[in-house]
Amino acid sequence: MRRPVWLLHVFVIGLALHNLVAAELYAAGIRGAALDAVSAWKELLLLVGLALVWQAKGRPLRFAPAPVDLLALGYGAVVVLYGLVPQHWLGGSATHRGVVLAARHDLLPVGAYFFGRGLDLTVAEARRLGATLLAAAAAVAAFGLVDIYAIPLSWWRSSGAPCWFGEQLGFSYKGLSGLPENFVYNTGNEQPLRRVVSTFLSPLATSYMLVCALLLATTWRLRLRPRLVLWLPLTTLLLAGLLWTHSRSSYIALALGLVAFAWVRPQWRIGLLGAAAGVVAIGFAFAQAYPHLAPSTRFTQGEIEWQRGHAHITGAGAAQDGAGDASTQSHWNSLRGGVETIVHHPWGFGLGNAGSTAARTDVKVEAGESTYTEIGAETGVIGAFLFAAWSLVLLRRVLRCTAWLGAALIAVFALGLQTDIIGAPWLVYVLWPLAGWRVSHPDL
Repeated sequence: MRRPVWLLHVFVIGLALHNLVAAELYAAGIRGAALDAVSAWKELLLLVGLALVWQAKGRPLRFAPAPVDLLALGYGAVVVLYGLVPQHWLGGSATHRGVVLAARHDLLPVGAYFFGRGLDLTVAEARRLGATLLAAAAAVAAFGLVDIYAIPLSWWRSSGAPCWFGEQLGFSYKGLSGLPENFVYNTGNEQPLRRVVSTFLSPLATSYMLVCALLLATTWRLRLRPRLVLWLPLTTLLLAGLLWTHSRSSYIALALGLVAFAWVRPQWRIGLLGAAAGVVAIGFAFAQAYPHLAPSTRFTQGEIEWQRGHAHITGAGAAQDGAGDASTQSHWNSLRGGVETIVHHPWGFGLGNAGSTAARTDVKVEAGESTYTEIGAETGVIGAFLFAAWSLVLLRRVLRCTAWLGAALIAVFALGLQTDIIGAPWLVYVLWPLAGWRVSHPDL
């Protein structure tokens, strides 16, 4: 009962399929509260996991709290406090629904970490989980590559995906008939390029899973020496899937992860640094060649008219990728704006006033894109500091014992500068439990 590893297998596979299945359920007529209940399967299973590991056989599992645990609890306490404080005290404007959504969003890493902290996995169980992760990532990459060449964009427009995002989740996407704008790469003309979104229905979420899988495949090759006839095709497929997401930040994150891997494993340093340099070179070359390699599609007339009007109103360049993966300048402006907001309002605005939660509930977005500025805008300097401190201490503990997982956390925390990493459920439900498990069992 203290080793419910089956939950992690379910999270690895289920969260990769979640958006696609939910979209098709919406198309089949399951909507509103019914679909919300179905979509809560992941939170329910996490609660089941916490109950199993902390009340095994009726006896609470105990351990001496470490600084990393106290930081996690401190951050969680601040989130709860800011959820209880009246919004008008802080200058916020979030709705009650926004506060609940933000509390779930902000507290999930804490719950996932303590689920992992109570796990008691064996080495064999951990390796089987690694096999599941690699197999699932390979399937995600394969589906995504087949999709962009074989499934027309018109099919996605008429699928349940636009209404799943818009009607069910509350995201107002206008530039691509209700699909997220970063579903394609906008070249600035009427023929955008397809990019891998796979079962996540997101190029960014797909790329995050593939980055983690490639780092795991690296340690598999270095430690267990699998046959090249198996390892090389798998790694090639994962890398191809990552490249076709056209997420340049993820290319850089993978390279950073490999550098971190090299730092903690000096016996493999030369090879790993060479691999990191190769990823940067391949990623840069692929980004340049992408217009010649990726399949093109067409905007509808309505989409063209909306984009022209939007560009005229905002002065935005037509060649931006969309809100989810905009240009480097856009990310920098968003990060700088978020920092300025925290500097001028260091006590925070309360839960529900930042990021996707504010966008979904139609209130002013005080900070967006960066995980750290979003947390700071909601819970003030103290919340942002505790989250950052917890992340750094957790990273230090994990790097000591599991190079690939530490490298994955470095990649993810770096991505957090320009995107909402804890808003990507696959990362939270997979990496944070594994990190908690390694804190409890550093010697395995």
